[in-house]
Amino acid sequence: MPSLIRASASDGAAAPARWAGAIARHPGLAIGTLVLVVVLAAALFAPFLGTVDPNRLNPMLRLKPPSASAWFGTDRLGRDIYSRVLFGARVSLIVGVSVAVLVTALGLTVGLLAGFLKRADSVLMRLMDALMSIPAVLLAIALMSLTKASVGNVIFVVALGELPAMARLVRSVVLSLRERPYVDAAITSGTRLPLLLVRHILPNTVSILLVQGTFVFASAMILEAVLSFVGAGTPPDVPSWGAMIADARGTFQIAPYTVLFPALALSLTVLSVNMVGNGLQAVIDRQARR
Repeated sequence: MPSLIRASASDGAAAPARWAGAIARHPGLAIGTLVLVVVLAAALFAPFLGTVDPNRLNPMLRLKPPSASAWFGTDRLGRDIYSRVLFGARVSLIVGVSVAVLVTALGLTVGLLAGFLKRADSVLMRLMDALMSIPAVLLAIALMSLTKASVGNVIFVVALGELPAMARLVRSVVLSLRERPYVDAAITSGTRLPLLLVRHILPNTVSILLVQGTFVFASAMILEAVLSFVGAGTPPDVPSWGAMIADARGTFQIAPYTVLFPALALSLTVLSVNMVGNGLQAVIDRQARR
């Protein structure tokens, strides 16, 4: 019993050391995660962080510089930039997470089918090639011009532009896994295709999907900001970082803070997501080498 107590105590003491070692090896992962947690907390608890209605107009306070009453200043319509930045984080995070989940699920399905079914491969990959031949921004703008502005439509068109790269990545991984001896053994033993995919192929794609999903997350936030910047994104009554930057183009020279704060929020969030993705990739590569 004393030996067990000493072992558990040593394990408990070693756990912080292992975490400290992991953070020391990959500081970008820790910093990116911390920034994302802060952005997520700000988006969730925005109504309780000293904000006001982000769409409330007050022409008497238009283009007011940052002060104690308006921490980030006000825009050309007198709207509080601090409140709009915090509520705008909700749009970027919703779009980023939704697109990452949707693209990962669809890309996994398409990649698995294309990697194991030759007939499906020729059809699905030609469809993916057709989508990749059109720049994602132009495709999104064209599709948004045919529909009404809404967050749901933005998620759909952005996911459509990000799908081909994910599907081709999963397909390449599946084609590589098909040549492994344990897959040949499973096929020889009579394992059916659905069970083969779930038991032997899918677990080996999770790490790649996790890393690629973070990059899709960051790309989706940028593309949503671009769509809002050109007026083809979210509705005007929904605060968005891209729409804030577009709205401040005419007042940037006399009030640079109207562009600075939403642009800084977008840049830091995208940078943190990329840092998390790079950190996860480094961790996975390290485990693979070990």
